Amino acid sequence: MESRSISSGEVIRSSDMWVTSPPPHPLQLRRPPPPPFLVRRRNKRLDRIAASQDPLTALTRVLWGRALPPAQLVLAVRHGWTTAWQLLMRQLAPSDPATGAFTRTPARFPAVAGEPSSRLHLYVGLPCPWAHRALVVRALLGLEARLPVSVAVPGDDGAWSFTAGSPDRLYGKRKLREVYALRSGGFEGRASVPMLWDAERREVVCNESIEIVKFLCGLAGDGDGAGGVDLWPPELRQDIDRWYGLIYPSVNNGVYRCGFAQSQEAYDAAANELFGALDTLEAHLAGSRYLCGDRLTLADVCLFTTLIRFDLVYNTLFRCTRRKLAEYPSLHAYTRDIYQMPKVAETCDMEAIMAGYFKTLFPLNPGGIQPLPPATCDRESLLRPHGREALSCAAGTPLEAAGVS
Repeated sequence: MESRSISSGEVIRSSDMWVTSPPPHPLQLRRPPPPPFLVRRRNKRLDRIAASQDPLTALTRVLWGRALPPAQLVLAVRHGWTTAWQLLMRQLAPSDPATGAFTRTPARFPAVAGEPSSRLHLYVGLPCPWAHRALVVRALLGLEARLPVSVAVPGDDGAWSFTAGSPDRLYGKRKLREVYALRSGGFEGRASVPMLWDAERREVVCNESIEIVKFLCGLAGDGDGAGGVDLWPPELRQDIDRWYGLIYPSVNNGVYRCGFAQSQEAYDAAANELFGALDTLEAHLAGSRYLCGDRLTLADVCLFTTLIRFDLVYNTLFRCTRRKLAEYPSLHAYTRDIYQMPKVAETCDMEAIMAGYFKTLFPLNPGGIQPLPPATCDRESLLRPHGREALSCAAGTPLEAAGVS
């Protein structure tokens, strides 16, 4: 059988049949081929895209070139991300559904129960300001020998975990949750730090930071190691509690209320309250070395662990942006004063603090990029003279005049 190409309308013989090729439709339009220079340009562009090491970039270039994504896609992604963010935030930071205000989950073991044994163990995390309170008090009271510590680190899932470099020194567990689960009644909920553990009874003594530090003050008073330091003196306890009534909701928890707010109204309220409290503290500390006069107390420790993180983390990540701590002369010098006390600086791991926030709080920092620390937060800056010794004999501003009820 003979075969050859045919043109339109040409008749050929194929086997025993006569075949006629159909003529083109009169309305059929043929698109002319692109000019050669456009073909070369297109091929070069596709070659560059194909050579890209980033598949996502290659895909976007194929879909819409170098232009911005279509508006419909932007809106869809924005809606999807907002929904995912809200779901993640509900797990990370529960909020009031009506207002979007952050509501802190109460501690599961808020008070010291029973009579703890002498075999106590403290579990902490270096990024956590609440756990930092316990570390500072332990150091100031000289309890290192009596109270061993295990340091947990934030895991990939955000849960407190242990590593080869930072192990559970008591049981060798991988997760702090596993230690909580050793108690006789088991455990459900969030395994938080600080946590004071009774190794003899295999029971959680307490995981509420303010109660732990008060307990440690009593523990130091019962034996050796306090070194004459009393952070919880009976004659000042009423004043300490009144200061704490301002510090905890407005500053300690206030920075979290800013960072975890899920509505503009909730953020505005928290930020205004936070900076109002800082203004009050700045005015008071301009005439008083510490909150209760010339004696360092638990109120100062509780304020310090938030202030040392303020410019490092809260000013940027938590959007506490009205002023930096360095812009408050008295508060900044006060922070340096406490930092320079014996053994306090050793409890402040700035790298661990930054990584613990910027690398772990995914909903607030999805890219996981950790910024450079401010110059005012490095060790050299914190060791600059604070000049607050002259205030040691000052009476300080009365609580009522300072606006503390």
